Amino acid sequence: MHDDLFGDLFGAPSPRPAKAASESPASSEPPARQRGGIHPAAWGEDLQALAARLPATLRLGTSSWSYPGWQGLLWQGAHSEQLLAKKGLAVYAGHPLLRTVSIDRGFYRPLSASDYARYAAQVPEGFRFVVKAPSLVTDALVRGDDGRARESNPAFLDPGLATQEFVAPALEGLGAATGALIFQLSPLPWRLLDRLPEVLERLRALLRAQPALNQPDAVLAVEVRDGAWLAPEHVAHFADVLKSAGATYCLGLHPRLPPLLDQLPLLRLLWPGPLVCRWNLHAVHGPQGYADAQRLYAPYDRIHDPDPDTHALLARTLAGVCGRGQNAFVTISNHAEGCAPLTVRRLAEQVVAQQLSHQ
Repeated sequence: MHDDLFGDLFGAPSPRPAKAASESPASSEPPARQRGGIHPAAWGEDLQALAARLPATLRLGTSSWSYPGWQGLLWQGAHSEQLLAKKGLAVYAGHPLLRTVSIDRGFYRPLSASDYARYAAQVPEGFRFVVKAPSLVTDALVRGDDGRARESNPAFLDPGLATQEFVAPALEGLGAATGALIFQLSPLPWRLLDRLPEVLERLRALLRAQPALNQPDAVLAVEVRDGAWLAPEHVAHFADVLKSAGATYCLGLHPRLPPLLDQLPLLRLLWPGPLVCRWNLHAVHGPQGYADAQRLYAPYDRIHDPDPDTHALLARTLAGVCGRGQNAFVTISNHAEGCAPLTVRRLAEQVVAQQLSHQ
């Protein structure tokens, strides 16, 4: 079964569960005008039909929703980033393919339960959020405004702070809209990479100290920024840490990490379970390439650097995981190919194609 899901072979999936009425794609008629004067784009019947053929357990989305360059893709007319940040989520969540979104701002400053509740109030039933933990507990270093390390972080992997500043307020505010709560661990200094087994045990203590999630689709996930976590001498230990806490690994599609194919062995060790993936940055830009991607891709209104190999393997993996009834959360950055909503559509088309080829 593991080879069927994550390798070159693909077994016959289980029947796809039907979407509940509350989760059906939006009508082909555009929703009513939103507060703040933001009108949804005209989403055609082809988009509605594509969404209806996706697995009910698959939630695709983007990193945030406040990009003016998505004019014509998500909304009509020109709007400022500030207005979209405040009023654009309700329009975003009405898009047939977008059933999750990554809230990244909490990485820089912890959010309150009321912050999360305001987000949850703007989305339909069935929508789920992917949320990043604050760097307060996920970065081993305290950094200045320029991102450079200043000193060691005494709160790194602090279980109590993780609960207080992240897991508890997210669960309280998001409620049933809670999806993946991600601890994205920033690049480690060499002194900790050399003691990775000790760091793994600290991670185990953090994960096991978190409260019961008690929401239908909520899952704790860990994303890393060093390939050493996935090295043969550490991957079994990493899997054991995650399994002991009921957590999962977040596939990080980022040049700092091995390619997707080389991350799948960890998912084999965690199977069965949900899949979480964040497609962060195209490999052509290198580990420090966010600034280059931003310069080349803005205003994020078209695909610049297609990545068909990643699409094909990720679609095959998603079709296998969701075909067996497991949840999958995938969020995509504009820095992946140039325009996250268009990347989502391409990925959705390939997932459907995978399903058809194995019926």
